[in-house]
Amino acid sequence: MRKPRELRVKPIKNGTVIDHITSNKALHVLKILGLPDGKSRVTVGINMESSRYGSKDIVKVENRELDSSELDQIALIAPKATINIIRDYEIVEKWKVNLLDEVQGILKCLNPNCITNKEEPVKTRFYVINREPVILRCHFCERLMEEDEIESQF
Repeated sequence: MRKPRELRVKPIKNGTVIDHITSNKALHVLKILGLPDGKSRVTVGINMESSRYGSKDIVKVENRELDSSELDQIALIAPKATINIIRDYEIVEKWKVNLLDEVQGILKCLNPNCITNKEEPVKTRFYVINREPVILRCHFCERLMEEDEIESQF
């Protein structure tokens, strides 16, 4: 009996591969990146087999390298993700996203009474209380924000 041929996604020549995204979070990553944008070629794998995590998502974006703000946002919803920079079909850089101890200006505090939601020009600031699952605490009002609330902002 013949073994079924495994279908593989075509490699990209240049761009970014975001691997080891927490399962079912790839669509949030696309939203962070503003994709699809009608120009970029994007490949998405959801609930792919992973020997390390059981299952994972993966996003490939051709002809684009991510900026630090995008990486900080991805770390909030996929703290185990790895970033691969591809040039001429080769991985030239590879690293894990880094969830910072403090997150500024990325998320909105969900407490309507927080000073960051008033007319004062105050930039939001959260402390990472837990990394898995991600839990943040507002610097100003001390409201805790859990993973599903963080995801809802992307």
